[in-house]
Amino acid sequence: MSLIKIISKDFDINENLTDNQLRETMIDAFAYLVDNDFPKLIQILYKADVDQYKLKELLETAEGRSSAEIIADAYMERQMAKLETWKKYSK
Repeated sequence: MSLIKIISKDFDINENLTDNQLRETMIDAFAYLVDNDFPKLIQILYKADVDQYKLKELLETAEGRSSAEIIADAYMERQMAKLETWKKYSK
């Protein structure tokens, strides 16, 4: 299981992206959701189990970064943590 495989459950993304391209793609996707489909944004974050209190704090205190960038980073961080847990316990 890879990070892109996990993320592709929520988003239609190219599986050959570099880490930087993946992050940029996620920022663009979350920017779209913030502006155009907030219920879907909430659903994706809930399904991914992104800590809403931590995210709220990040959004309130971050300077010089867009909301989409903060949300994308929190989402990807949570998905990477899941991946590490799965790797740890699947051995």
